[in-house]
Formats: sequence, C-alpha cells, structure tokens
Amino acid sequence: MKIAVVTDNGKTVCQHFGRAQYYLVASIENGSVTGKEQRPKAGHHTAGMSHERNHAAGACHGFNAHSQSIHAGMVSNITDCQLVIAGGMGMGARQSLEQAGIDVHMTDVADIDIALKLYLEGKLPNLTERLH
Repeated sequence: MKIAVVTDNGKTVCQHFGRAQYYLVASIENGSVTGKEQRPKAGHHTAGMSHERNHAAGACHGFNAHSQSIHAGMVSNITDCQLVIAGGMGMGARQSLEQAGIDVHMTDVADIDIALKLYLEGKLPNLTERLH
C-alpha cells in the first residue's frame, strides 16, 4: 500500500490539499512504513489559481471544467497510491481523487509520522467536516 500525505515541508500535513507543494508518499508493508519519498505536487501555486476562502453557505467549489483539469494534474503523480491524507480539501478535489480510486482521509494531526502511525493503528480521526 502507498499513502500520499500533502505537505509543504516533508514533516507536517498541509491544511489544504490544493495549496500543498508536495506529496510525501509512504510505502506500507505488514502495517509498517518501509519507505518514504517526496514527490512534487501540482496545485493552486502552479496553476495560477486563486482560492476563494469564503464560500456562500452550502456552496462547494472545484466542479467547473478548469478546476477539474487542475485536480487531474494534482492526482496524476499519485495514481499508485491508495490513500491521501490532508488537513482539508474541496469537494471537487475529493471527487477527482475518488474517481482515480484513491481514498481520502482529512485530519487535524499535524505531524506526518504521527498521522501515519495513527492511521495504521486505525486511530487517525477522519474529519469530514474539513471538506468544503
């Protein structure tokens, strides 16, 4: 199994999938991390996108054609992964990941090593309220 964690520094989970600079991809065997590699990640920073922080009540973002194209680029570098861990993300990004067969887990745990350990123990909180 491979788990991609969105990050800007290789140590902490980025709070927003679209803004993260990198993926830290952890290889898992027999319930343990056996290797890690950092991969570049396309995102709002590479696509010249601004990201609206304020959404109307009940509104979601990331479903227009341009956003879906950007999300496809974000997913292209982790198609060998089965899971993404992020601090949060938009519904359009989650849909793009799920269409690629990649599960999504959103958490408030900041340290990547702790998040991976908790996930492997079945104890990492999945905060779906961080989906917008």
